[in-house]
Amino acid sequence: MHNDMQAPAPETKSGHFELPEAFDEFMNSFEAFKDANNERLADIEKRMSADVVTTDKVDRISRALDEQKRALDTMALKRARPQLGRETRSGFIDLEHKQAFETYVRSGDDRLLRALDTKAMSYGSGQDGGYLVPSETEAEIGKRLAALSPIRSIASVRQVSGAVLKKPFAVNGPAVGWVGETTARPQTATATLAELQFPTMELYAMPAATASLLEDSVVDLDQWISGEVEAAFAEQEGAAFVNGDGVNKPRGFLDYATVAEASWSWGNLGYVATGVAGALPASNPSDVLIDTVYALKAGYRQNANWVMNRKTQAAIRKLKDADGNYLWQPPAAAGQRAMLMGFPLVEAEEMPDAATNETPVAFGDFSRGYLVVDRTGVKVLRDPYSAKPYVLFYTTKRVGGGVQDFDAIKLLKYGVS
Repeated sequence: MHNDMQAPAPETKSGHFELPEAFDEFMNSFEAFKDANNERLADIEKRMSADVVTTDKVDRISRALDEQKRALDTMALKRARPQLGRETRSGFIDLEHKQAFETYVRSGDDRLLRALDTKAMSYGSGQDGGYLVPSETEAEIGKRLAALSPIRSIASVRQVSGAVLKKPFAVNGPAVGWVGETTARPQTATATLAELQFPTMELYAMPAATASLLEDSVVDLDQWISGEVEAAFAEQEGAAFVNGDGVNKPRGFLDYATVAEASWSWGNLGYVATGVAGALPASNPSDVLIDTVYALKAGYRQNANWVMNRKTQAAIRKLKDADGNYLWQPPAAAGQRAMLMGFPLVEAEEMPDAATNETPVAFGDFSRGYLVVDRTGVKVLRDPYSAKPYVLFYTTKRVGGGVQDFDAIKLLKYGVS
């Protein structure tokens, strides 16, 4: 009998967690969850209410599943992390830049960097200064953000060298027509174009190091900087890509106007209402999820994902279809995503909790619906003065984002209409 409390991931003698054993433990927990939830549902059918002890047991196992899934994702990410690459785009090792940058980070001596003319003044604020990190370090930061930032991992990502990306979009699709092989080509209808603008905003992190760390020649400072800033960048990005207002940050997809799917128009995100204020319907709750899936056109559904936070996921995890099968299914292998009704589920803590007129569930093809814009270049400014005896490294990158196809993302609204 599986214990309903969370079990720790298996650990080897060397202190490293083993991914396959941890995944087996996760699957055992899910089986225990199904048994406990089936008992809860049976109590409801018999007595019209669930036993308090059983309900508490289901909730505890559900929370344990969330924690184990998060631990699995972390372990899979650590295993998948490549060593910092040595190859640049030109195919040879840029040792000169790397050595000059390392000298600057360790001692503050920027003469070699200045000699290479790599000084990069910040956009619109030249007094900030800073030096571009080596290209392989920038690439590594981008890879880790793609793995850590939920929306970035499923959205389109475009790199630009300017401050703003301007993208024309054909609202009514391309202008086309049918003709015979030898007949004249009549003029097609003029396409309606909308210009979407995605300005990049500054995102920063400020890791601190001791003098002894910087003096230790064994420490890979490129790896250290990447590891220190990844979590800070991912957390800030995650919040902005969901709820950002577009002021000094990317605009999140939940910041756009929403309308009922029957009244959808370009510039708005369509939603399906549950019909109940702040909750799913008590009868056949899975029907509104099906309606949300089919509110999305077939061309978008092929690459669609669910997006919700862990509280909403915990509630939906208890639902079954008409045949008694659970709608939520665990990942097929470690490092993969859980599935809901056959579509991957992305957990984003920045999504709102279930409440009246909130939209805690999103469904869509985010690779076509949401665009992340990265301005090339990650800068580091060494500051040995502000927090003595520690040395601060003011690390910045410029990021933008917003909806690029308003028909590719649908929302589930917990409201009457």
